[in-house]
Amino acid sequence: MSRHEALNPDDHRDLRIQERRDAALGDARMVCIVVPAEFRALQAEYPILFRLNETRDRFSALAMFGFENGENLYLADGRWDARYRPLAIDIQPFLIGGRPDEDGPKQIHVDVDSPRIATGDEGVRVFDKHGRPTPYLERVIEQIGELDHGFRESGDFFAALQRHELLEPFTLEVTLEDRSDNRLVGYHIIDEARLNSLSGTALAELQAAGHLEPIYMAMASLSQFSALIARRNRRAARG
Repeated sequence: MSRHEALNPDDHRDLRIQERRDAALGDARMVCIVVPAEFRALQAEYPILFRLNETRDRFSALAMFGFENGENLYLADGRWDARYRPLAIDIQPFLIGGRPDEDGPKQIHVDVDSPRIATGDEGVRVFDKHGRPTPYLERVIEQIGELDHGFRESGDFFAALQRHELLEPFTLEVTLEDRSDNRLVGYHIIDEARLNSLSGTALAELQAAGHLEPIYMAMASLSQFSALIARRNRRAARG
């Protein structure tokens, strides 16, 4: 359950946030939505897949953390075991007020029912005693701005992928060392053969729009599946 409030120093002067990473704090998730502007950083840590929202006929991009619902193989001893965390994860429990595709200034909201809301003297302050944003909140505000900008830019990226038919269905079947079978279905990846068959004009169009780099980053990210499988095997071996 979530309960969102517009963040302000009058109502949230004493608000503190738990920064550690733990399943109990909302980090037990298999996937996280990401934006193309993050792909360069993401591809070095996570597989990036695409999923179609059937009701809106639009694609979104996801960073993969595990093979089943609620599994995050990057959680370890109260920390996130990767050099980069997706923006949508890092800004929690804050979010952008309003629709991501709306223009104009956005208001920051906070989920006051989030398990990240600290009690007592735990956690990091959001506002100082004078009601001014702390360095922590300033960082979050910057990240929210990056994420908002990334969402607004992503529509053109996904439209280009669909226009050039660059997404193909993807299924992954993995048998782990504990003999358990894992199957990922319902996702898409970049169709490399289709990309290689595009005309020079089409490639130039993608390059001019800034779409080629995230396309190649998404393709490169699939090599991270082997590391993700290794994480799962290590966790299973520890029991």
